[in-house]
Amino acid sequence: MTIQVGFENTADEPIGQAVQHWAELLEEQSDGDITLELFPSSALGSKSELIDQMVLGENIITIADGAFYADYGVPDMGIMYGPFFFDTWDDVWTLLDSDWYAEQSGLLDEKGLTLLASNWVYGERHLMTNSPVIAPGDLRGQKIRLANAKIYIEGFAALGATPVGMDLSDVYSSLQSGVIDGVENPLSTLYGGSFQEVSKNVLLTGHIKNFTTWVAGSTFMDTLTDEQQQLLYDTAEEAGLYNNELQEKADVEYRQLLDDAGVAITELTDEQRAEWADAGKSFYEMGDTFGWSDDLYDVTREAMGK
Repeated sequence: MTIQVGFENTADEPIGQAVQHWAELLEEQSDGDITLELFPSSALGSKSELIDQMVLGENIITIADGAFYADYGVPDMGIMYGPFFFDTWDDVWTLLDSDWYAEQSGLLDEKGLTLLASNWVYGERHLMTNSPVIAPGDLRGQKIRLANAKIYIEGFAALGATPVGMDLSDVYSSLQSGVIDGVENPLSTLYGGSFQEVSKNVLLTGHIKNFTTWVAGSTFMDTLTDEQQQLLYDTAEEAGLYNNELQEKADVEYRQLLDDAGVAITELTDEQRAEWADAGKSFYEMGDTFGWSDDLYDVTREAMGK
């Protein structure tokens, strides 16, 4: 059996390397019964296109997160990708181990999407812009590329930007031509897309502690044996640990690479970070806009032990 795996990152990024490791693990542990055919750089289609195909039963796996799942019928998952929601990575793992997250994953399965693994660090998302940005007020009127999901778009609108939904593959030319003024993503993705060639300012906001998930269509998963399903789950989790090691090293390495490429990298002081977090608070008052459950912010904070 061959399963197609589509993702928007390059093969050289930590995510791309870890997916290759996953493919090797799965082929080895299944004795060649299951092969993953990898399609980096959106070669198989955009994330939204792939998810639509998966819901219809295609044997495809892709990378996605709660901001997208919110648009596919599980709105409460989106809150995890709001600006400055998590304080630490320990908060992330605590929430993923909670009954609340298990319930949300079950609701997603009912919508036709089965999570294979949620323990993959995508990275802390930072802001890269053509002109320097330090305070939230500097974002006003700036067109910032976001993944085409309502949560991301409204989150940056709350921070004062003019959000532009766009596939990652279109960002380079759009930065170069001035169609957009900036983009946000982990350092590895910013460098992997060669955006440093056309945009020279990075603000280390860390506005989202971005874990990500691998997902398959529930209809397709139902065609697999219990053993095959378990192999997918186990190897995806194991590859996630490998990914996280790569991501930790990459944070240091890609920051140096960006610096070497002439990018001005700015760190926030505690006071500046608090200003950004305050600017984003209005996002969590928009529950009705997203169809969130009552008191969702408080419920998730409690699940994190806050």
